[in-house]
Amino acid sequence: MIIVGDDPASRVYVNNKKKACEECGIYSEEYALPANTPEKELLELIDTLNGRKEISGILVQLPVPEHIDEKKIISAISPEKDVDAFHPINVGKIMVGDFDFVPCTPAGVMELIAESGIDVSGKECVVVGRSNIVGKPQAMLLLHKNGTVTICHSKTKNLAEKTKAADILVAAVGIPNFIKGDMIKPGAVVIDVGINRIEGKKLVGDVEFESAEKVAGAITPVPGGVGPMTIAMLMKNTVRAAVVQAEK
Repeated sequence: MIIVGDDPASRVYVNNKKKACEECGIYSEEYALPANTPEKELLELIDTLNGRKEISGILVQLPVPEHIDEKKIISAISPEKDVDAFHPINVGKIMVGDFDFVPCTPAGVMELIAESGIDVSGKECVVVGRSNIVGKPQAMLLLHKNGTVTICHSKTKNLAEKTKAADILVAAVGIPNFIKGDMIKPGAVVIDVGINRIEGKKLVGDVEFESAEKVAGAITPVPGGVGPMTIAMLMKNTVRAAVVQAEK
């Protein structure tokens, strides 16, 4: 795990990942670099880690400082060690449905759906948000399970009309309490990917839980819903990466 700078949220995420590694018996190393670390130095570190056979997975905690090109950093990680599944090669594999691992948050959402006994096939699925990390891969994973998928975003017209048609609604827009109960189809499965800090410390999702809970058939809370699944899927990706590399 590589963290550049001292972003408080990033520090919490890295600590949680380290703790999860300990619980699973996965060996981990952390490289905490100062915010002014040159891009070249970061790329050299990634290159060194790419070459170490005992390291199965590499992740750079995002965001990185502005002087560092995020795309260049992601592309520098060996695709088979890219346990975040952000590398363009891994993204392409998700598109065609032939992948070793997928981004941890969408993977966690699919695991929640599967473990809850919900069949995606033939369902109207709406994803609110089109980020490369969640929205786009989430839509592809639902599509691979034969869902009929609509992606909504900031330019979508009549958003409530779209969300109210969803049998499965995934909110990943990054705006606190954005999805209200009156935007949800009665009985729908509502998965809240958002994690927003309001009033200094309170954590809320992208879904207004109180009003949504009264309408939804199933709903994930924030915190405690998708978040823990994201870290669990990172551990799963790391084990998968180790297996893939060992088979070569």
